[in-house]
Amino acid sequence: MSVSIKKGLSFGLTSGVITTLGMVVGVNASTSSRLAVIAGIVAIAIADAFSDAVAMHVSEESEGIHSRGDVWEATMATFLAKFTFAMTFVIPIWFLPLDMAVMIDIVWGLSIMTVFNFLLARSQDERVLRVIFEHLAIAIFVVLITYIVGLFLSTIITEV
Repeated sequence: MSVSIKKGLSFGLTSGVITTLGMVVGVNASTSSRLAVIAGIVAIAIADAFSDAVAMHVSEESEGIHSRGDVWEATMATFLAKFTFAMTFVIPIWFLPLDMAVMIDIVWGLSIMTVFNFLLARSQDERVLRVIFEHLAIAIFVVLITYIVGLFLSTIITEV
């Protein structure tokens, strides 16, 4: 696998998992609406995947050291990874009770990150537990903050 594909995959997967988990937990905490959570996931899968892909494209171009093909490989890998991983979070929400589905999404997202970071650490001869812990800690922090903010918003905002 080329470096540009690895870069796009790692960026898209990590961003897809953390962003989508945060949105799922926060929107569920504030609305308890299956429709709102699914709509949020689909919006992230489309809009944020394109946004991240374009940002990767511009970032790679700005370095001025990558070939045009490498830039486009990183761009497409970012989009496909972000879109694909974000969309996987819809499955439990669609088929299971919402609170159970959110818990399954949390376990699913943290599992994806654990496996990916295990492989990343091993490929770079890094300390596996340190890499996994560092990245999971950030994801868990995002989940906790979005949950708290979602609960807070649910208490201060009433529907008209």
